[in-house]
Amino acid sequence: MFNRRKICSTSPQTDDTALITFTTGSTGIPKAAKRTHGFLRAQFDVLLQKIQTPDHEIDMPVLPIVLLMNFGTGTTSVIADFNARKPDTLQPENVLKQLKKYQVTRIIASPFFIKQIAKHLISTKAKTPNLTRIITGGAPVFMAEATIYCEAFPDATIEIVYGSTESEPISSISAFQLIKENNKNSLRGLPVGRVDKNTSVKIISVTDASLHLHADEELSELQSPPYVIGEIIVSGKHVLREYINNEEALKRNKIFIQGTCWHRTGDSGFMDDEGNLYLTGRCNSLIHIKEQLLAPFVYENYFLSINGVETGTIMLKEGRFYAIIEANSFADKELITQEIHKHPIPPEQILFMNKIPRDPRHNSKIDYAKLFKLCLVK
Repeated sequence: MFNRRKICSTSPQTDDTALITFTTGSTGIPKAAKRTHGFLRAQFDVLLQKIQTPDHEIDMPVLPIVLLMNFGTGTTSVIADFNARKPDTLQPENVLKQLKKYQVTRIIASPFFIKQIAKHLISTKAKTPNLTRIITGGAPVFMAEATIYCEAFPDATIEIVYGSTESEPISSISAFQLIKENNKNSLRGLPVGRVDKNTSVKIISVTDASLHLHADEELSELQSPPYVIGEIIVSGKHVLREYINNEEALKRNKIFIQGTCWHRTGDSGFMDDEGNLYLTGRCNSLIHIKEQLLAPFVYENYFLSINGVETGTIMLKEGRFYAIIEANSFADKELITQEIHKHPIPPEQILFMNKIPRDPRHNSKIDYAKLFKLCLVK
């Protein structure tokens, strides 16, 4: 029986929990992110500035947070014919039919999704005349992938956003600019553009220890100068402050100084002297060898430039420097090996795998922890 007296309304406070989401778990056990009403509002405002949705936009949001945003702005949204839990079942031709039928003007999706659609368009010479904007994020995009995007979508602006569950966006760069920057110096790191105006970024010395600081001066002492690789940390109103029932993750990933929360991304990178941000890989994947610091993203970018390589990375295994390569079924492994050995600091040994594990959410990032376990038993 319906009882009116039992109906009550509440006014949520800024610090009240609104939503709980989880990190991908690509660096360990997934962390439960506490998204408060205040955090969601701040993230909504920042993303709204970044995405800039006009009234006529027809969007295909493959990232859940963007669909929530679209509900808030009243943006027409087309749900992609795609089961994100089974990315390998993606059928690009079905998505292309949707793009044409509903005259989609914008796609916001993971690099995996964009790449599969782009490859299909190139192979079939199909066009997407209404599509004017593409925004992708959730995994690194290297020059080889950016080149595919630009070829498949010549009339669209393509923006690559760097961020994470805890802080999105951090920075962004166009696919065209990424290619241009990469051609200047492909052995530096992966350019991810200018830092978003709502985000503060610092590069600090890499350490596994939790950091308990009391003043900005202490943080400044840990900062790395331009071009020196360190850990990327970020702060801002849209930066997550809390996890659910995970004190260890809070201590490891957060630095609180006089009310300001700095999130430790776990990503390594550097800033140049003009304020551009570069990624070099996960902090725990950096390799110290021959008195040098080897950055995984530099090698991954190089490997993708080799014909026949789907993806690849580097690691230390039993004290030896390895390249792990996933090649396509038509690749000439001998030629790939020859090209890899042309690198200024070539690996001591090359392992070919049928499939390098990817993260479970976007199927785009290499799952380094799982890959390392697989390589230990080989």
